Amino acid sequence: MLGGAVRFRATGGRLLLAFSAVLLLSQAADAQTRFMYLRGQTVSPAFEGWWPNDDGSFTLFFGYMNSNWEQEFNVPIGPDNYFTYTEPRRLDDLGRDAYDSSVADQGQPTHLYPRRNPFLFTVRVPRDFGDSELVWTLTTRGKVHRAYASLEKDYRIDPQVISTEVGGAFGSLSDALRYNIPPEIVVEGGRDHRTVRVGEPLALSVLANDPDDLPRRSARSRPPTTTNQLYRPPSSVVVSSGPGLRLSWIVYRGPARNVTFSPTQMKTWTDSRVYGNSPWSPPYIIPEPPEDGRWLADATFDEPGEYLLRVVASDGSMFSYENLAVTVTP
Repeated sequence: MLGGAVRFRATGGRLLLAFSAVLLLSQAADAQTRFMYLRGQTVSPAFEGWWPNDDGSFTLFFGYMNSNWEQEFNVPIGPDNYFTYTEPRRLDDLGRDAYDSSVADQGQPTHLYPRRNPFLFTVRVPRDFGDSELVWTLTTRGKVHRAYASLEKDYRIDPQVISTEVGGAFGSLSDALRYNIPPEIVVEGGRDHRTVRVGEPLALSVLANDPDDLPRRSARSRPPTTTNQLYRPPSSVVVSSGPGLRLSWIVYRGPARNVTFSPTQMKTWTDSRVYGNSPWSPPYIIPEPPEDGRWLADATFDEPGEYLLRVVASDGSMFSYENLAVTVTP
């Protein structure tokens, strides 16, 4: 659910039909006034859903939607980027500030890439979380957005739901995806803090594999070999991506403009433009993984400071990630 204070709780067929009718009319009215914004818009946090863990705790999934196609933001942990544990609806008023430094940092990003960044991080809450809410407040361009995480039953998800939400395996609804296992990743050299000088390449090495080979790589994920494949029109009204293991490094905290990855990393956000170097970009080319399962890259920093890099692996439907803290000296 994208951040905001409006919540819908349909209780009955008539209300649902009425809401659907209003939505359709609204969409028809808006269809002629939608624009593709490169810059100037805001970012909304998103609560993606939850699932239970074997130990009785619960995992809450979060992402965000940057309405810009190019503009990125850096929002440090603080009054403009914080989490709050609260009772239901206490923060529906967006003008109400609830910043508490002791709980503000729940592992959320501070560098925000363009467009939709789904299922980007998780927060584990205890078995007694009950009807509490965990609220992510994010302010960009002076506008406050909130995502409200709770254990309401309608928000419960499973791996197939995640796959559907991200257009995984070209939108497949296969029951096998309910039991899909995310990729396994190991950052070689450990996840301990690294130190590097400005302009000095930092070698990054990750071992990654897909333990269950689900969803299986498709011929559609390989480079087109005919003109019909090259100019095949989209077959879905929502974004979709092909199956197959992929891995990328991103800047999770710190200004990404100061960091250059070599080779250039495939985007982890839903750039659906043709040949956009994204799994969601037609013609949906997913490069073959390295034969030895070892993904190599260099990161070079232009400015000193503290950075947090994140490696993101996906099989096209599920995600795994690890962080690596880096101090860059002059």
